[in-house]
Amino acid sequence: MGIAGTAPAFSIAVTTATIVAAVGVLSVGSILYCGLVMFGIMLAFIHLSAITPHAGAAYAWVGHVFGRNWGFFTGWALLVASVVFMVSATIPAATSTLVLLAPDLVESTGWVAFTAAVWLTLVSVIVSKGIKHASYAQLILTGIETVIIFALIIAAFMRYGRAPAHAPSISWFSPFSFTPQLFATGALTSIFFYWGWDVTMNLSEESEAGAGAASAAGKGAFWAMVNLILFFIIMMIVVLIVLTDDEIARANTNVLYAIADKLFPRPWSYLAVLSTILSTIGTIETQILQFSRSMFAMARDNMLHPRYAKIHPTWRTPWLATFAIWLLGVLLLFSSSFMPSVKKILESSILAIGFQICFYMSLTGFACAWHYRGKLREGVFNAVSYALWPFLSALFMVFIALYSMPTFDRITNIMGIGGILIGFIPLLLGGLRRAKTVR
Repeated sequence: MGIAGTAPAFSIAVTTATIVAAVGVLSVGSILYCGLVMFGIMLAFIHLSAITPHAGAAYAWVGHVFGRNWGFFTGWALLVASVVFMVSATIPAATSTLVLLAPDLVESTGWVAFTAAVWLTLVSVIVSKGIKHASYAQLILTGIETVIIFALIIAAFMRYGRAPAHAPSISWFSPFSFTPQLFATGALTSIFFYWGWDVTMNLSEESEAGAGAASAAGKGAFWAMVNLILFFIIMMIVVLIVLTDDEIARANTNVLYAIADKLFPRPWSYLAVLSTILSTIGTIETQILQFSRSMFAMARDNMLHPRYAKIHPTWRTPWLATFAIWLLGVLLLFSSSFMPSVKKILESSILAIGFQICFYMSLTGFACAWHYRGKLREGVFNAVSYALWPFLSALFMVFIALYSMPTFDRITNIMGIGGILIGFIPLLLGGLRRAKTVR
């Protein structure tokens, strides 16, 4: 679930054009350093899960350490990011589907939005039926996706290793190649690559009973992160050695297909389109799971309306919370269809999500460092693992978010910052509702 939640093929397909446009060949370094930052946040999640296995994950743990209001906004930022993600996640599935069925419609924002809504509806129905079916489907989808991606990696190094479009250089990894603005911009986009592994922590209540739940969720998160850091670095190198800057820009959300088209004859190159579709379906599924479990947990604690904590009597899933993200996702897709281009929709949604991820994950990192501050006196390993690494990762995410805010356009600010500020409304309503209950 951790790997599927991050959706390797999807992340490469949807984010590569954006990050290369922003920082060029330094994309490789951005992904490496952001991976190390995200590793620190992953440690925070694992250590905080020892408090209690909880469907709300970061929401519950930040609330436990810093108080329920901070916990609420941690959970709210995740909910908003998940809804916005329904746009940036379903659009690659839609464009890939149209590449196969109606190539002339790929740049039509209306048709892309409609096709994306169809995919969102189908996946929502599957998720509503239960976690067990969803997990079996993920194993199959991720397995096929992995085989296709490995074939691309091997073919790319064999064919372009000696005549690359961009000659590999140590400067790709050097921190001295970055200006502060380039570093912040690249990191904000890179965060989007990694986001999704934490779905394992939201499923801890459904994985095993007792202490085993935290252990299973934590192991899933750890090994997902190790694999993803290695995969994204290798795959970004593949993109740069196979494609020129112009080809990456033209490929837009179909970067994997552009690579495959240069490596394999048709129709074999269409397997890359298939991998993007499968990966996208997987990440939509895990994100709906994460949203619905977080909303369920917040409603169970009466931070949101208790109706969203209702469990379907047959499927045993929070079906109203799942319906909520489906409805909001469809509305946002419809609104995005009025934007001038598919590329503009993706750029705005990716940056907005990056800001929201920085917000809720930084709070989680700070919560871990504060909760385990006593570990600073228990040796270097414990001090680094429990406090210093999570704290520095959280601090870095705050820097990225604050440094990038002035560069956002109006739409990105509304989606990113405005989406979090709207949380004051349900927070106030929740307070009034709880006050009435007490009376």
